[in-house]
Amino acid sequence: MQASKPVLLAALLAVAGAGALQAVPAEARTVVVYSTAEPPALREEIVPAPRHGYVWVPGYWSWHHRDYVWQRGHWVRERHGYHYVPSHWEREGDRWRYYDGRWDH
Repeated sequence: MQASKPVLLAALLAVAGAGALQAVPAEARTVVVYSTAEPPALREEIVPAPRHGYVWVPGYWSWHHRDYVWQRGHWVRERHGYHYVPSHWEREGDRWRYYDGRWDH
């Protein structure tokens, strides 16, 4: 018995899609902002009580469409053997460089 072309195509797409779901290491994104204006002052947040197996990611200012946008803090599942490095901004001459939060050894 021979499979039809649509069935073979669906099977090949399913196999290819399964390979795409494999875990790959996350890389931190760096954004260079060509502006002399620094990010706004940090907002104060009330951090909820800690939950076992989770890490609190504090809120931060991200850069989106030529403006700073506040990202609220949230819980993420802990990665054993790693510690979380929060998102942050660093001044570089007359511009600002943004670093995404990441897990580090």
